[in-house]
Amino acid sequence: MHIALLIFDQFSNLCLANCLEPLRAANTLNRSPIFSWQILTHDGGAALSSSAMQVLPQAGLSDLAPCDYLFVLSSYGHEHHDTPDTRRALRQASAKARIIVGMDTAPWLLASAGLLEGRRATVHWDLLDGFKERFLQVEAERSRLVRDGRVITCAGAMSALDMTLGLIADHAGLAARLDVEALFMQGDPPVDTIHARGTVTDPTVRRALALMRENLEKPLSLLELSRLLSCQSRTLDRRFRSRLGAPPGTVYRHLRLSSARKMLEGSTLSVAEIALRNGYESPAAMARAMKRYYGVTPSSLRLG
Repeated sequence: MHIALLIFDQFSNLCLANCLEPLRAANTLNRSPIFSWQILTHDGGAALSSSAMQVLPQAGLSDLAPCDYLFVLSSYGHEHHDTPDTRRALRQASAKARIIVGMDTAPWLLASAGLLEGRRATVHWDLLDGFKERFLQVEAERSRLVRDGRVITCAGAMSALDMTLGLIADHAGLAARLDVEALFMQGDPPVDTIHARGTVTDPTVRRALALMRENLEKPLSLLELSRLLSCQSRTLDRRFRSRLGAPPGTVYRHLRLSSARKMLEGSTLSVAEIALRNGYESPAAMARAMKRYYGVTPSSLRLG
């Protein structure tokens, strides 16, 4: 997936990092690139963040080639950026992207360019009332994240992280999302994918994931897990399938194998010790599971 990321002066560093760092992590964990990106500015010159960090782009917006996603990021000073030239450039650029993503205050610029007419959208909540009054043809919502057709809008830096994690799940799978999420938010639950109208946090799923991560060496049965969570097994199964798209056992197995893989790649523990720490009765049992799941053997990961 190729992403073009257009930034305007006074953009939020946090919003930019919440997009790029999860994508970088997904590429690293996958051991081959899933995502590529190019940073653009309107005129091809350097952009200055709200905290005075200078970013040098790879190109100007007029050099944009066809891409899968066009991310547009503006934060402070959005009214200064809202010019006839910007509107025209955004309309031209939108024709080269399959999906357009407006982050923070950028939905204002997209709406001004006519790219949100007749669509549902959100914007940074500080601007929401003014946004509703200005753009009557847009169905504005007080949501963190909204997708309508080929347009996604995010209300700020943390919703940009939600969106990026959803993008990783869509294009690299649930396992990749869980791995990336664990790097940045150990113990927290995944949120719904970018196809959802908003973010859904299920406390039962959150507690279940925490218990799974705390009990890798001696995995809990579904019955034990349900008892600790004070819910029925079928309820837990239904919630996992609804929130994560997979039953608890599949998610639990992934967490164990992911932990084993990280230990093989980043520690000097023996294969037998790693198997024990991740709930496998023998190195051979772990090797078989890893071969089925990742298509690799523990020895090849250790050598890599």
